[in-house]
Amino acid sequence: MNHACDLDGSKVVLFRKNPDGRPRQRRASGDGPRSQVLTTNVGLQIPAGLTFDDWERAGRQLSGIVNSSSWWLGDWLAYGKDHYTDRYQRGIRAAGLQYQTLRNYAWVSRRFELDRRRPGLTFQHHAELASLSVGEQDLWLDRAEQTGWTTKQLRNAIRLAREDERNQGKQVEATRQLAVPGNRLQWWHKAAEQSGIDFEQWVLATLDNAAERALEETEEQAGLSA
Repeated sequence: MNHACDLDGSKVVLFRKNPDGRPRQRRASGDGPRSQVLTTNVGLQIPAGLTFDDWERAGRQLSGIVNSSSWWLGDWLAYGKDHYTDRYQRGIRAAGLQYQTLRNYAWVSRRFELDRRRPGLTFQHHAELASLSVGEQDLWLDRAEQTGWTTKQLRNAIRLAREDERNQGKQVEATRQLAVPGNRLQWWHKAAEQSGIDFEQWVLATLDNAAERALEETEEQAGLSA
C-alpha cells in the first residue's frame, strides 16, 4: 500500500508491504485497468494494453524513485550513525543492505545539505562533485542545470577544466623560470630569421649546443686532472 503526502511542495512516498502479500499497486495514469502498473517484490506487472504515454510516465516515476532512494538511504544511514553509534550496524543487517553502498550514499548526503540539493539533477550528478569545495559544487551544479548535462558530460567537463588549469599553470611556471630582456629577445629573433629556423627551434638548438660544449669541456678538464 502506498501513501503520499505533500510537505513544502515536495512529495514523500512511503512504501508499506501489503499484509496479504499481493502486489502493490502503482498507477501510471488514468483510472482504467489498462493504465495500472503493479509493483511486486520481484518486478513489474505491466498490462499488455498499456499506452506509450502511460509507459513513459511510469518510467519517469520509477527513475525518480531510484534517484530519490539514494538520498533517502544516505540520510537514513547518516542519521543512524549520529544517533545510534552502537546499534546502527545492527539496523543495516536487519534491513539486508550493503554497508559499502550505504556508506557511499551517506558520504554524498553529508556533503550536500537538503537545501543545496538540486531536484533537477540526479544523485549521481551530486556524487561527481562531492569531493569538491562548496563553492565549486554550486558552480558545477549551476552549469549542469543550465546546460542539461548528463553525469558523463559533467564528468568530462570537470576533467577538461582541470586539464586547462594544469596547462595554464605549466605556462605560467615556464614564464617565471626564464625572464628575458626585450633587446635580447629581439636579437635572438633576428638570429633565428637569418638562420631560416623557427624561433623556438632555434632557441632549443642553441641551448642544446651550448650544453653539449659545456659538458665536453667539463669531461676534458676531468680527464686532464685524473
